[in-house]
Amino acid sequence: MRGNLLDVKNLKVVFYTYRGVIKALNGVELWMNHGERLGVIGETGCGKSVTSLSIMGLIEQPGEIVEGNVYFEGKSMQKMNSSVLYDMRGKEISMIFQEPVSALNPVMKVGFQIAESIARTKKISIKSAYPDVFKMLELVGLDAGRVINLYPHELSGGMAQRAMIAMALSSHPKLLIADEPTSALDVTIQAQIMKLLDDLVSEMGNAVILITHDMGVAAEFCDKIAVMYAGNVVEYASTTDIFDEPLHPYTKGLLKAVPRVGQSKELVGIPGTVPDLVNPPSGCRFHPRCSHAMKICAEELPPLFEVKQGHYVACHLYTREGEHDGNRSKI
Repeated sequence: MRGNLLDVKNLKVVFYTYRGVIKALNGVELWMNHGERLGVIGETGCGKSVTSLSIMGLIEQPGEIVEGNVYFEGKSMQKMNSSVLYDMRGKEISMIFQEPVSALNPVMKVGFQIAESIARTKKISIKSAYPDVFKMLELVGLDAGRVINLYPHELSGGMAQRAMIAMALSSHPKLLIADEPTSALDVTIQAQIMKLLDDLVSEMGNAVILITHDMGVAAEFCDKIAVMYAGNVVEYASTTDIFDEPLHPYTKGLLKAVPRVGQSKELVGIPGTVPDLVNPPSGCRFHPRCSHAMKICAEELPPLFEVKQGHYVACHLYTREGEHDGNRSKI
């Protein structure tokens, strides 16, 4: 196992639609250890959320995992039966969804929903779970006595997200997946929620996968970063290496497009558009937009190589013999 907590190997996911088969994930490779924080970044539609749903075992028709595997603490999740997966979700792996109000049941009070989650994971009665509900709501900075009796539509966006964090962390999961947890919130509330999440996972020691398109948030929160493009991980390294020494042309393009304090240079966008995943480009899916594209780029999908210790990149610029120094070990 490359990671003692999570190891995602060659994950391929498709969705069957009236337009054709969407090749959403094209051999995703991810791994992490206990207590690590991994940021998954990329443009909208690159496969970040599909990857998280695959890890949770939530891909259903019209979607299907057609190849690859997800290993959690060395055990294949694809080989687990539905009851084992059901017990694992919420207990071993929890998720904070992108739209908190949509993720909550609109006709049930918030307190009952959190109590139901705690009761299921701890195998106790819902009534017995309420002391834990009060504790978790207070831990995330909410007035437990009031919020416990409110319906989701009575919460602000920030309050709903805090309630979702309380629910997700109530079982002290080994892995927490946060799918763009601040995208629906205004800027000041975003900062509060990320500070809260940072404090709580630091205290509890959870491993976290943070899915985001915000490079600044990823830089502050994560230990490692995986950069995704059109269903592939194109670069994987420590946060420091990604920002100080990016290798993949797509990663370099993303960083050039991010505004920085005191920057005088004009921002440069990445030319072209995100490919249609019903008919994706052959070879490297980024090659139609890449200024360094070679003939081989349109013919072969580059594997993820370790260019230097802990720094992996999927690019033919680094897989050609003699092109770069370093330990080019194939994943």
